[in-house]
Amino acid sequence: MDENNLIVLKEYDSVNNAEWERSLLEGAGIWAMVRNEIMSAIYPTGVIPAQLIIRKQDKEKASEILEAYSE
Repeated sequence: MDENNLIVLKEYDSVNNAEWERSLLEGAGIWAMVRNEIMSAIYPTGVIPAQLIIRKQDKEKASEILEAYSE
């Protein structure tokens, strides 16, 4: 996969929250991954946040899905 096509959609202090939202996106057919998950769990909260990574072209749809689940 071309890294130039990837973006950070959100950052999290909790790896669990990042993984939950990744699973929501993947359930909707959007490729997603969590970056920094181990480092985020090792270091104090906020030092190295977990990042939800998606493809650029999925940004609008992914944002809509996560917004729908946050209400």
